Amino acid sequence: MALLRRELGDVLRERRRAQGRTLREVSASASVSLGYLSEVERGEKEASSELLASICGALELPLSQVLIDVSSRMAESEGLAPTVTLRVPSEDVVAASAA
Repeated sequence: MALLRRELGDVLRERRRAQGRTLREVSASASVSLGYLSEVERGEKEASSELLASICGALELPLSQVLIDVSSRMAESEGLAPTVTLRVPSEDVVAASAA
């Protein structure tokens, strides 16, 4: 059985590493201790909504996208197909839609 905190930690870690950032950089930007962020990424601590918003802000990721990614992982572990896919649009798409 997949645990929400572990899937959430995996998503956050993967996104941080994809950006080539260290735990230290993200923890400083999110104003959370290095140790606590590490525990969240390892799925050892439950992140509050405020902490999660702060981490997502530091990673410049929409919280909604992180939750969708976690939801997809949970659905896959339960043998279900994910029902929602959302990707952050590029700046060009955002600029075009605003015009």
